[in-house]
Amino acid sequence: ERLVEVMRRLRAPDGCPWDAEQDLRSLRPYLIEEAFEVLDEMDRVSYGGKWRPFAEELGDLLFQIVFHAQLASEKGEFGMADVCNAIADKIISRHPHVFGENKPDLKGA
Repeated sequence: ERLVEVMRRLRAPDGCPWDAEQDLRSLRPYLIEEAFEVLDEMDRVSYGGKWRPFAEELGDLLFQIVFHAQLASEKGEFGMADVCNAIADKIISRHPHVFGENKPDLKGA
């Protein structure tokens, strides 16, 4: 909620002029750049690097997602809660063995 509010404030009329002028097309390179930076940090961590920089890069990527959700929210399409609920629903539906009523009997496996 805090991050969503930070993003909303940046896009507000009295917010940041740069953030206010961004749109889906202008944000494309930043989304790609942040995804690659996450991958770089994943490699560093897998070879013994520190985890904190990985967390920071994940945060940068998450901010891109929040930014895109804010753009959609401003158009009345969906908000960040919708994004979170959509992925939760998808993950639950893909794991009926965990979340469904008919869980497999793993005792005999």
